[in-house]
Amino acid sequence: MIISRTPFRISFFGGGTDYPKWFENNKGAVLATTINKYCYITCRYLPPFFKHRSRIIYSKMEHVQGINDIDHPSVREVLRFLKIRQGVEIHHDGDLPARTGLGSSSSFTVGLLNGLYALIGEMPDKERLAKEAIFIEQERCKENVGCQDQMLAAYGGFNFIEFGGKDHLQVRRITLPAPRIKSLQNHLMLYFTGFSRTASEIAAHQIKNIPDKEKELTAMYEMASHALDLLKKDELTKFGKLLHESWQFKRQLSDKVSTPEIDQIYTTAMENGAYGGKLLGAGGGGFILIFAPPKAQKKIKEKFKKLLLVPFNFENLGSQIIFYHPNGGKEE
Repeated sequence: MIISRTPFRISFFGGGTDYPKWFENNKGAVLATTINKYCYITCRYLPPFFKHRSRIIYSKMEHVQGINDIDHPSVREVLRFLKIRQGVEIHHDGDLPARTGLGSSSSFTVGLLNGLYALIGEMPDKERLAKEAIFIEQERCKENVGCQDQMLAAYGGFNFIEFGGKDHLQVRRITLPAPRIKSLQNHLMLYFTGFSRTASEIAAHQIKNIPDKEKELTAMYEMASHALDLLKKDELTKFGKLLHESWQFKRQLSDKVSTPEIDQIYTTAMENGAYGGKLLGAGGGGFILIFAPPKAQKKIKEKFKKLLLVPFNFENLGSQIIFYHPNGGKEE
């Protein structure tokens, strides 16, 4: 049996510039971090005692005879990609719900790749994990996804990721003094809005709009670099206000990014001392990140008593194999 643990992510700046349709002809960059909330994938070869050959357990349970019978697109395509013919059992657990803007689908794909590679006795590096996850999601599953989520899930940590040219993906780990990282974390509040959405549908609308949104996307790319400079100078207030400015640009990428309910949540936070914030992921619902000084957070919490506040910390490890017991149930 193998268990992989893969983090979810929070993206601060540059989301939207990580779509190939944009960065094949323009520069893209994302400033983002992984957090200590995880996707767990348990996998093993399934002993041949059952009528079904494989069992896949996530929000539903699948009992199937062959790979082609699997409904879950990522599971089906990863098994095909790795050419695993033997029956398997795959079980997914997550610390936070899917389709909420934290890159959960890519964390799933990266974690599944990592776990199944371990099952067949291989140990891919983080770059390989990330790029193969991108290939599977974009080319095999035909999902409307960018490239930041897979890179972050595989590498982990607080990173500045640059995109440019068809195959150019460069991950730069951000190194800041520990007190500054702690101060940044203390300015962040993560709330669950309760509204789920399908990221791929919203992303498809954004991708379709890319030719008409060059001004906004160029500005969002430049903001990622500017935000990194502000962190280096320890100017957190300006960082938060830039986050507000970036959110205004992101809302212009598609009319599906926000909703009246989310706009009201954001406005309430700003009226009660927040410097900025954003809806995470493609938009439409899920988690909203509020950037507020610690002195303002008590008042914001009082206003948002009906919303779920999720405490978190940054994490640095990326996708890991946390339990390794190979060959369990495998036919010799």
